[in-house]
Amino acid sequence: MFDDTSNSHETERHLRPALARGFRRKCPHCGAGPLLKGYLKLRTQCSVCGEDLSYARADDAPAYLTILIVGHLMAPFLHWGFVHYRPEPIVLAAVFCTACVGLSLYLLPRIKGMVVGFQWARRMHGF
Repeated sequence: MFDDTSNSHETERHLRPALARGFRRKCPHCGAGPLLKGYLKLRTQCSVCGEDLSYARADDAPAYLTILIVGHLMAPFLHWGFVHYRPEPIVLAAVFCTACVGLSLYLLPRIKGMVVGFQWARRMHGF
């Protein structure tokens, strides 16, 4: 008879822990090994558990999500700062440009880790 013990019944992968591990830039499987080997370069394999990470395809999603988040966080602060303090335009531009760049540089690798964690948890792209 037909045996229904194929790969479709593998262990369930939970999304929330995978996203949290990705945000910490750790392997979505074990949470111990580093996910990135540089600022944004993904490792091909976890150095702790051996999970194959070569299937991850984050592409442009982390950049788009970073721009979306930073824009939505900084726009209200820009408005609030201008209305309450009325700084010179050059001061306002310098402060908020620096804050936007700093926040973007902080969030980009973390969001990339979350995208890889999402792909891993949902078994996308060959995971």
